[in-house]
Amino acid sequence: MKALQDLQLFVRIAAAGSLSAAARQLGLTPAAASAALKRLEAELQAPLFVRSTRSLRLTAEGEAFLSHCRQALQLLEEGREAITQGQGTVRGPLQISAPSDLGRQHLLGWLDAFQAEHPQLQLRLQLSDRLARLHREPVDVALRYGEPPDSSLVALPLAPDNRRVLCASPTYLAHAGTPRHPGELAQHNCLTFLLADELYDRWRFWQDGRELAVTVQGDRSSDDGEAVRRWALAHRGIAYKSALDVADDLRAGRLVALCPGWQTEPAPLVLVCASRRQLSLAVRRLRDDLLQRCGALSAGLPAALPG
Repeated sequence: MKALQDLQLFVRIAAAGSLSAAARQLGLTPAAASAALKRLEAELQAPLFVRSTRSLRLTAEGEAFLSHCRQALQLLEEGREAITQGQGTVRGPLQISAPSDLGRQHLLGWLDAFQAEHPQLQLRLQLSDRLARLHREPVDVALRYGEPPDSSLVALPLAPDNRRVLCASPTYLAHAGTPRHPGELAQHNCLTFLLADELYDRWRFWQDGRELAVTVQGDRSSDDGEAVRRWALAHRGIAYKSALDVADDLRAGRLVALCPGWQTEPAPLVLVCASRRQLSLAVRRLRDDLLQRCGALSAGLPAALPG
């Protein structure tokens, strides 16, 4: 088992680019992690990383060994999964990446309930709107809005009909006026989102089959979706958010959906993994659970919601 842990550590270091970060992920001290890496390199009789004071990078030998190491760990996981599936037991670690706003608002509670049903499961949750690199990072599955840019990934729908909602608080609208047409957004403070350092400031709408793209402006933007929603709740401007993210706010009247009669951008929520071999019993059970919960959340949206 110590050899298996050394392999797991090596893969984590390669993904994180940091020995101390990988050690934290596995609950090891930096000294123990360093000793494990030296032990593995001694056994292989080859250096796996080039070390500097600030970072680590793989050597040529490390690059070659990494792919084999991942395959070996995957095969061992499949063997363990074959045993647990025969027993019908969900167990072991499950590493999930999810958007910040959906994660903090809903997923934390949903995962609490899911883990209560499967007490032998160990959850590791990464909340970030940055797109996880599933082929390189230690992530089993990711929840993401929109179709994955990499067609080699496996994407399972959780909320295929989810759309964006143009919304603002009643207090903001009382002060700045209520836009009835997307073209009126030029007169409003719009709260924009950054993804991979790209500003998402071109909002699209449809009516009678015709598309209208509006370039918006505002005094603040963030790469964190939760920050954008909080600004809208604090009466700072108009947001263009996933309906799942603002479902509770719309239902409670904290936010108001704008521009009825205009269809908004699709924002399907999908569960993504690197390959079908990663569709373990835990992942399939989680997908079934989230599919049901997203459906219930969507069903609670106001009937007059645009789109």
